[in-house]
Amino acid sequence: MRRRSSASVSFDQMDKGTGKSQQHRLCLLASLSGFFWILLLYFHFAVLGRNAVDDSVKLEPYPLNRDSQTSTFVTDARYTNLPSKSTPSVDTSTKSTPSSSSSEKKEEFQFIRALKTSENKSDPCGGKYIYVHDLPPRFNEDMLKECRSLSLWTNMCKFTTNAGMGPPLENVEGVFSNTGWYATNQFAVDVIFSNRMKQYKCLTNDSSLAAAIFVPFYAGFDIARYLWGYNISVRDAASLDLVDWLSKRPEWGIMGGRDHFLVAGRITWDFRRLSEQEGDWGNKLLFLPAAKNMSMLVVESSPWNANDFGIPYPTYFHPAKDDDVFIWQERMRNLERKWLFSFAGAPRPGNPKSIRGQIIEQCKKSKVGKLLECDFGESKCHSPSSIMQMFQSSLFCLQPQGDSYTRRSAFDSMLAGCIPVFFHPGSAYTQYTWHLPKNYTTYSVFIPEDDIQKSNFTIEERLNQISPEQVKIMRENVIRLIPRLIYADPRSKLETLSDAFDVAVQAVIDKVTRLRRNIIEGRTEYDNFVEENSWKYALLDEGQREVGGHKWDPFFSKPKGEASSDSSGSSAEAAKNSWKNEQRHQS
Repeated sequence: MRRRSSASVSFDQMDKGTGKSQQHRLCLLASLSGFFWILLLYFHFAVLGRNAVDDSVKLEPYPLNRDSQTSTFVTDARYTNLPSKSTPSVDTSTKSTPSSSSSEKKEEFQFIRALKTSENKSDPCGGKYIYVHDLPPRFNEDMLKECRSLSLWTNMCKFTTNAGMGPPLENVEGVFSNTGWYATNQFAVDVIFSNRMKQYKCLTNDSSLAAAIFVPFYAGFDIARYLWGYNISVRDAASLDLVDWLSKRPEWGIMGGRDHFLVAGRITWDFRRLSEQEGDWGNKLLFLPAAKNMSMLVVESSPWNANDFGIPYPTYFHPAKDDDVFIWQERMRNLERKWLFSFAGAPRPGNPKSIRGQIIEQCKKSKVGKLLECDFGESKCHSPSSIMQMFQSSLFCLQPQGDSYTRRSAFDSMLAGCIPVFFHPGSAYTQYTWHLPKNYTTYSVFIPEDDIQKSNFTIEERLNQISPEQVKIMRENVIRLIPRLIYADPRSKLETLSDAFDVAVQAVIDKVTRLRRNIIEGRTEYDNFVEENSWKYALLDEGQREVGGHKWDPFFSKPKGEASSDSSGSSAEAAKNSWKNEQRHQS
């Protein structure tokens, strides 16, 4: 047998050893590769899982119910009891668990899509969209079909014509313009405002885009039907029905009604019944929990409550185009005004606090004062032509309290370019903060009622202290305010001017927008908000967050032991007297 050489043996063994080593390396490489891919897949799915969790708390920017024009959202009960006029945010002091944090965040931001519309600079309606509820006709149009029942003493059928403006006024004496003048009832804002809304340029059918939501309920007409001779169940029925209808709508659930607003052409006291006693005045619409969340625009608001806001009484002038306003303003600038001051009104002998008697006496005694007495029977005070003619010929128009704080006459006089003289801050300064300047001295004169009662000086003496140059400046300021104080013809719209409707709608949008941003940022708008001081908040300067003492506190002080919601029933009594005087005027 031939022996293998040592070299060949070692080579052969080496070859076999090398083969085993290569197999071992291949196995090792395969194992490392597999381990690498396992790690890679692990981290990939782990991160993906975390992203999925993060996505679960992000806002869904579109309606959850895609088959509907409105969004379906979950109600956050924390929003339903916030004071309205302060527009504070939710209370963030309560800590929530991680599991509830994501759902709360989702609920807080349900309105983010509406806020984001304002960021679209190419959209002229960004941040201005209004969604209008399609109410059953029993809440509005059906009332107009029964217009004779809307007032016990006034046939409202003629006043609801022409989209709520009433019948046209003939310009027989040349006091008016040739067009745009109507015999408008002072309580017709319900219809005028709703019809103006139909012409609003930024209406939307998608409530998730809405900066605010309008409720076209004719609240003023509703209560007017039942104030006399009806029990409280009848007076409250429509209000309770409305709240029930709204609370079932998905739009309501977004903010618990905090983004909703409605209009009533009566004073606030008609909607603030203090008890369930049959003899108490009005209904309880503004005391309903849901109504406390909404904003209600009325011709006179309460200084002590946060859910109502004052808007102007309607005047006789409803221009259809901008030029109608410009021509009227220029005419008011050029008029010769022969009377230093004037007053149109009747005394209030049953009210010992009223200064009307003294004002009437001063008008009669003054050679530069003009008086239109509004008493029983036929009176020029009921003639729009006579009233406007007197205001147009006067430098100053006296506007004391009526049965309540405010008067339509204040707006008629300013429409005539007459500088108003107020005797109580509640007659204008704390009421119409959306429409009138905070600096009341720029357009009006304030004489405290106490000065008249104590005969510290005569009205004539006080007004003569104002220089002719200052009078001219104040009158020009009044004339410039005219567009903001009138309601344009609801069947058309102004192009460059904002009327009383436009100003009110923008104010509501601003209010809701502030509330939403406060909620997102977890803060309140005011510090230590006190609803009873509601009249003070709108008078704060920009950036102020807390109210203190005010020079007008004595005008709004309440007797001890009085209910916080009213002024010992005197305001309700004033509302009742207002209706009695309406009856007298129709006699």
